[in-house]
Amino acid sequence: MSRHPEVLWAQRSDKVYLTISLPDAKDISVKCEPQGIFGFSAVGVQGELYDFSLELFGKILPEKCKTKVGLRNIICSVQKEEKGWWKRLLKSEEKPAPYIKVDWNKWCDEDDEGSNSDLASNDDDAEHVGQNDESSDDEGMLYLPDLEKL
Repeated sequence: MSRHPEVLWAQRSDKVYLTISLPDAKDISVKCEPQGIFGFSAVGVQGELYDFSLELFGKILPEKCKTKVGLRNIICSVQKEEKGWWKRLLKSEEKPAPYIKVDWNKWCDEDDEGSNSDLASNDDDAEHVGQNDESSDDEGMLYLPDLEKL
């Protein structure tokens, strides 16, 4: 039986960002289908299988979907077929599964999109997305040299 990794999501008018929390994952497979199906599978550090499939709110462009694999997570940038804000992540109006959560670090309201948010501008480079996310885990943490100053 497979498990579900934690999935954080945020959106812009043209993209949906999915951050899958799965440290040291192997055999990662990401599938994007035009009708809005997003599929993921991977093997965890102890050999356990993780997978899920989401029916997204709208249609997507699979050829423009990008994936960046980091040490702690997998970041997927999913291009929407039509520019516009989705009411929710999934097509279903039911409450999403407990492993799907809002990514407040990347969240941007519709009226804030034009401002200087970290991902709102040009993020065509997958490396750009990964660089922002990998450092976000350490935000607000004190480092040992900082502790010595206290």
